[in-house]
Amino acid sequence: MSSTRLLLIEDDFDVAEMLLMYFQSHNYDVIHSDTGGGGIEMARTQFPTLILLDIMLPDMDGWNVCRQLRAASLTKYIPIIFLTQRNEQASKIKGLELGADDYIVKPFDIDELRLRVQGSIRRANREHLHEARTGLPTGPLVEEELERRRLADDAYTSLVVRIQGWREYNDVYSFVAGNDVMRFAGETIKKTINELGTPRDFVGIVEDDFVVLTHAEDIAPIEEAMKAAFNEQVRAFYSFVDADRGGIILNPDTPQERFVPIMQLETLQTEDINLGKEERS
Repeated sequence: MSSTRLLLIEDDFDVAEMLLMYFQSHNYDVIHSDTGGGGIEMARTQFPTLILLDIMLPDMDGWNVCRQLRAASLTKYIPIIFLTQRNEQASKIKGLELGADDYIVKPFDIDELRLRVQGSIRRANREHLHEARTGLPTGPLVEEELERRRLADDAYTSLVVRIQGWREYNDVYSFVAGNDVMRFAGETIKKTINELGTPRDFVGIVEDDFVVLTHAEDIAPIEEAMKAAFNEQVRAFYSFVDADRGGIILNPDTPQERFVPIMQLETLQTEDINLGKEERS
């Protein structure tokens, strides 16, 4: 499965079908909505790496869609490329002012569009704004969210979420498999926050630690739900033998032999901004 998920918000059937087939042929995971409202919901629940957004939609215009996505903490950092038939300079400026990353005028060269998609994603990763494995905000964006809440003097809870046993799993199963687990954990955490948190909640990542900033009054149900969802599906990332015995054996048949149980999520509250640098147990 591709680690790059595109959300296409486009009501023109022919354009949508062309883009779906083209990007899928280039190993992108593409999801599609033909309305603005449906696109906003998909962005909140299916966590795209980038959004291709048409301006002329049947229920609301793309400007309004962009405003709503940029207003919510869970979607505000997803790169957006506008697709439009308007070539006026004022429209381009308006799109960029709303927080769009690029602006493509129809009819467009589809290979150029793919290169612009790649460029937007690479730029976000290169500037340490989005973490490559999960697509989540990282580095300065996490610090920015923390600082914004501190300055607002607003009550919130800062959670660090770690995958216990991930490093050992990564060593045995390879970094590719480890990245798949990290991506799955990120989607599980975001889905839980979307369902049980508040519109102002934020999910990011620093090194191998997920960062959750939530304004929910009671965080216990959130912690329990994300752990349960992760535990329910994580066995699928193991071989049948390891899943059956409940973990992996490191250094078998040596004095250093050690059993590491199936991975699970661990949560802890912290105010330390250098979350990824904490010593692990």
